Amino acid sequence: MKIARHAAALLLVLALMVPEAGALRLVKPTPPKPAPEPVAEAAEPLAPAKEAEPAAGEEADWKLLLVNPWNALPEDFSVELTTLASCGLKVDKRIQEDLDEMLSACREAGLRPLICSAYRTQAVQTRLYKNKISRLRAAGYSRESAEAEAGRWVAVPGTSEHQTGLALDIVSAGYQVLNKKQADTAEQKWLMEHCWEYGFILRYSSEKSEITGIGYEPWHYRYVGKEAALAMRDSGQCLEEYLEALEENSAKTRT
Repeated sequence: MKIARHAAALLLVLALMVPEAGALRLVKPTPPKPAPEPVAEAAEPLAPAKEAEPAAGEEADWKLLLVNPWNALPEDFSVELTTLASCGLKVDKRIQEDLDEMLSACREAGLRPLICSAYRTQAVQTRLYKNKISRLRAAGYSRESAEAEAGRWVAVPGTSEHQTGLALDIVSAGYQVLNKKQADTAEQKWLMEHCWEYGFILRYSSEKSEITGIGYEPWHYRYVGKEAALAMRDSGQCLEEYLEALEENSAKTRT
């Protein structure tokens, strides 16, 4: 009887220890976390990248600044001027040395070049332009015709090379009238032949008026630098044509 009671008690304990059907849960073992990827040692910092070299013609060259009836002076334009001891007029200080050498060589040839106009402020250019219009109006031109004609001889304010400090008017001391006869003076003949050696060009030749927008001025010289001056002398190009050729060559190299 005792044995039976012990067996029954044992069965009861075992029953209590066994979970009910459906209560069993299969638990998947948790996979181990992957080891973190190794961190590379910090590399030495890279040297800063160099700025790309601009293609030919892309970088603005102060010597080749184009100012004409269709290209006004940039709004942010500024120039450092120097006063010429020989005449009291001002030019861009970067052209002074070449200008002095050119005029000295001209004088050494027994000639008397005289600078009659150089750098002009906006106010001075405006006064000259208005005066030209007034004279044309007095000669019978209409307002519209006077303004158009004036612009061929005195640039509209803001479009004059004289405002760059890179241009100047040079005449013969023996003939100081600004007309076509200026080209017949010994001074102009010498300058036209030798100006390129010092980085200057005769800016407004008679055969290029339609391109430059300015009438023939055999007294107006413009500094462009010795390399460009030589190229324009050899090619016969004016500044507009030279710059257009530079742009075309630059476009070809980029393609």
